[in-house]
Amino acid sequence: MARPTGSTGTSTGTRGSTAVVNIGSLVTNDAGHGEGPLGLLRDAAVVFDGGRVAWTGPAHQAPAADEQFDAAGRAALPGFVDSHSHLVFGGDRTEEFNARMSGRPYSAGGIRTTVAATRAAGDAELHANVARYVAEALRQGTTTIETKSGYGLTVDDEERALRIAGAHTDEVTFLGAHIVPPEHAGDPAEYVRLVTGPMLDACAPHARWIDVFCEEGAFDGDQARAILTAGAARGLVPRVHANQLSYGPGVRLAVELGAASADHCTRLTDADVDALAQGGTVATLLPGAEFSTRAEWPDARRLLDAGATVALSTDCNPGSSFTSSMPFCVALAVRDMGMTPDEAVWAATAGGAAALRRTDVGHLTPGARADLTLLDAPSAVHLAYRPGVPLVSAVWRQGARVV
Repeated sequence: MARPTGSTGTSTGTRGSTAVVNIGSLVTNDAGHGEGPLGLLRDAAVVFDGGRVAWTGPAHQAPAADEQFDAAGRAALPGFVDSHSHLVFGGDRTEEFNARMSGRPYSAGGIRTTVAATRAAGDAELHANVARYVAEALRQGTTTIETKSGYGLTVDDEERALRIAGAHTDEVTFLGAHIVPPEHAGDPAEYVRLVTGPMLDACAPHARWIDVFCEEGAFDGDQARAILTAGAARGLVPRVHANQLSYGPGVRLAVELGAASADHCTRLTDADVDALAQGGTVATLLPGAEFSTRAEWPDARRLLDAGATVALSTDCNPGSSFTSSMPFCVALAVRDMGMTPDEAVWAATAGGAAALRRTDVGHLTPGARADLTLLDAPSAVHLAYRPGVPLVSAVWRQGARVV
């Protein structure tokens, strides 16, 4: 069944109301509140009350609040929404990365190394890992994060992964169909039956989403359809790892089944782009994966020009994209994927919210969850202009300052 949406990680409260004033440049992501698609406001203020945005507007018009924080002319934007990560894992793949950077191409097979390490890890170790990476992302401005199972691939290990993930975020995805594990390599059909039967029975109560790696070396279109359809029958909303390593049916299957997002979208035909532009499925681009594997960059410009909704996410995982930094992904998207700075900022905030079908995050207008990231910079353009610089100076989540 679907889980209720809520905070990322340990919930925090707020005492009374807080006004963040003297914001030099405020991204609201509401064109009705300011300039352009980012709804940009100059010399602005935001008032939080009860964990929600109570007021947004010019600083000189800000209503009184119990507390006041002076932003000193710095830029503010909604907390980043990272709609694709893999944080429940044991070990790392440093040796694989080192070898790949020395000339070995990436393939889906490396996932098996993490599966073995994750199965061997204790619950305390896995909890500590997830908490570490959620906190790491929070320090970089991420206030909403999705994460997946997929490194257990047995009934017990997948259910355990989802329980652990659910202790740290409400955006939890069942990815039993990440790869076919070694013990089922001779009979993939039997593994699909396991995923759609006993594994789904055990995992559905702990997840909101169901995902499939629809790719050569993982699951083909028919297998993906069977898994996603079974999950939807149990109340889980589909997402798809689609068209990362090769052209294939993943994107069009995602659109056909009403998936919230098709993720990666690196190798797209014109029909794939048209399907994304005409359907309600968000194209979630994961530039950290291309950076870490020296692969072809997704063409964000092609998708945007066609009218598709684009999100940016980290794909944080130990094999192909070991970064939790949304600012880094914004910079990559601008430098290498054809996005403007404004488009990349929108995709990392409102785009991620769309990919998670959330209306309470990704914007800073009255009624939204009070998630705000303050930059040590005069404009959000600096996220791409100053790549690699730790620009996040403060973060509020649900109206409480957490960084």
